[in-house]
Amino acid sequence: MSVWRRRIRIVMLRTNDLFVDTSGWACYLYDGDPLHLEATASVQNVLKRQHRLVTTNYVITELVALLASRYHLSRHQVIAWINGIEVNTRIEIVYIDQTLHREAWQLLEARLDKEWSLVDASSFVIMRRFGMIDALTTDHHFAQAGFKQFPEASTYKYR
Repeated sequence: MSVWRRRIRIVMLRTNDLFVDTSGWACYLYDGDPLHLEATASVQNVLKRQHRLVTTNYVITELVALLASRYHLSRHQVIAWINGIEVNTRIEIVYIDQTLHREAWQLLEARLDKEWSLVDASSFVIMRRFGMIDALTTDHHFAQAGFKQFPEASTYKYR
């Protein structure tokens, strides 16, 4: 079955689920990344506790570009990894609709003192909506927004 034909499921996200940002996916998927082992350990820990990984279609869009540009992965490898994310039942992809997009845009407008992207803001909206506090990311904007990031910011330089 095509990943695009997968039946839509209504799943209630939980506070202990782990949000995975673009940089978090890159660290986890690409074994040449210096933080790969830490990212893998974080993901395995979450899955052992029967929680889910949560991401958004905006993050996936950004990830496709990152894997091709920074990591120079082939189109075939990028598509295979994204398809793996799409079909994994332990990963919940939240699709940013018009309402969520507007809410994220309003957050950007309200926080002109921050250099957050629209992808960041939409992630923050989702995390707040479901009471999530943990994010697999190297993006210090998550800490600025009051979330806990893994790996810890002290273990790497901002990318």
